[in-house]
Amino acid sequence: VQLQESGPGLVNPSQTLSLTCTVSGGSIVTDRWNWNWVRQSPGKGPEWMGSIAWSGDTYYSPSLKSRTSISRDTSKNQVFLQVNFVTPEDTAVYYCTRGWGSWGQGTQVTVSS
Repeated sequence: VQLQESGPGLVNPSQTLSLTCTVSGGSIVTDRWNWNWVRQSPGKGPEWMGSIAWSGDTYYSPSLKSRTSISRDTSKNQVFLQVNFVTPEDTAVYYCTRGWGSWGQGTQVTVSS
């Protein structure tokens, strides 16, 4: 399976961060895994943000739940992440994963005006 994150590299503070994870070589529906979004900020360890299961159920980190949304397009085999009202503290490399064994290469997102 291959996962590829994409989205804007620069987001203004207070705006919405939107990322796409495109999956190939696997199915976000029939592969019975959770599809996760993880981020790593400079100088910090990886932070699990949330996930969407093969069933479509979603799970969120309590610290991010109020402004995070994960969704999917099964016809395009894509998983999406939205984070609202971003601040510079949301600057990080964002990864999508299938379970914990398969990771995308990550995409850098910087929040700055």
